[in-house]
Amino acid sequence: MSDPAGHGGRADGTARTRGLARHLAGFVIAGGSAFLVDAAVTIGLTASGFMDPYTARVAGIFAAMIVAWLLHRRLTFNVATPPSFAEFGRFAAVAWTANLINYGIYALIIATLPAVGTLAALVVATAVAMVVSYVGFRIGVFREFRPDA
Repeated sequence: MSDPAGHGGRADGTARTRGLARHLAGFVIAGGSAFLVDAAVTIGLTASGFMDPYTARVAGIFAAMIVAWLLHRRLTFNVATPPSFAEFGRFAAVAWTANLINYGIYALIIATLPAVGTLAALVVATAVAMVVSYVGFRIGVFREFRPDA
């Protein structure tokens, strides 16, 4: 059957769907892994009494950002070229912007609703930052990404 829009028909649509599914799965795996690193560092440092929840969160964010960059470039955006300082610089700019938003929401919840708890504050703040980071990574860092490639 012919595709009047010139998009290649059903076979290309299936490949595009698979590419988008892989992309989404990569984003979830990379982001979920970074979240687990963030949570483990934050909760571990807080529960041990080594750091207060604010300082511990900075350490968690730093560790998670490194994990996120490496996993997103491979799993989410399937980058074939070697990592570069320029790419990491763009990634870090987006990640720190998203993480400042994340940290601000987290700190606001801890300060104004302490009964909510550290983990719940972390989950809410991370969900908001996830949207910000995806848009920034997709547009500003991994511009060459093609989900059907």
